Amino acid sequence: MTALDFERQRRRFFSLCVAPSLAVLCVITLAPAVYLLLTSLTPLDLTRPETAWNFGDPLRNFVLLAEDGRLHNSVWVQAKLSFWTVTLQILIGLGFALLLNARSRFLEALRTVFLIPMVLPPIVVAIIWKVIYTPDISPMHWFFREVGWRVPALITDPSLALIAIIVADTWEWFPFTMLMTLAALQMLPQELVDAAKVDGATPWQSTIHVTLPFLRGVLLVAGLFRLIDSLKAFPLIFILTEGGPGSVTEVTNYYSFLQAFNFSFLGYSSAITVVLLAATVALSWLIVRMVGWGARVD
Repeated sequence: MTALDFERQRRRFFSLCVAPSLAVLCVITLAPAVYLLLTSLTPLDLTRPETAWNFGDPLRNFVLLAEDGRLHNSVWVQAKLSFWTVTLQILIGLGFALLLNARSRFLEALRTVFLIPMVLPPIVVAIIWKVIYTPDISPMHWFFREVGWRVPALITDPSLALIAIIVADTWEWFPFTMLMTLAALQMLPQELVDAAKVDGATPWQSTIHVTLPFLRGVLLVAGLFRLIDSLKAFPLIFILTEGGPGSVTEVTNYYSFLQAFNFSFLGYSSAITVVLLAATVALSWLIVRMVGWGARVD
């Protein structure tokens, strides 16, 4: 057997090993995605089964999207929620990672404590914050009453409800950014830090000119993950506010849920989801192109 024949057989063997996994992946990812796209081209209404495969006017749902004021409001709410949660999670996660980077048994134990919000099921986190935000049983409101502060019910106040969601989501997911940043800090070449000290750099200058450029790639990845996940902020909103008061916390994902399961308009809901998915991919691509990728130390 020649070396070329051996290489061909090796590649064929690897292909046969990977094929079952690829087949399963296609079934559980591509098939639902294709069905979602097809459904978005129909006026599917659960109260009218005959509309399931009606492709007579495939762009009807997308035309309605452009005219739906409530959808436009949900996009604006989603933009505010995503911007503030991703920004706060990156900043707070980076700050805690820098503080916890020192080698210490106490800090190592503290790192585990900070991971608790991230490993809790999202529905449990939502219930915890429901208790915190409910004045009659909330320890936070009890404390505020004891010190004489009058704090309204945050999740029922139109001016504070979205802020309450942002706080809860940031608390739940800043450990994700912290964990990724902390892992990157553990791989920071000590030679770079030592060279900066030799050149007379202060700890602050070393952080700005050495550490942060090295972390740029991992912060970008963490930001992209959190941006994509922020578009799926469902449990907190479902448990805490149900999109209210009014529609001040009704994000696009939740509005799509209402269209599908409250009003039975699955075709229209699918169109919203398709546009949301396309916008997420486009925004992620744009951020990568604008910010760049990878670690670089100038």
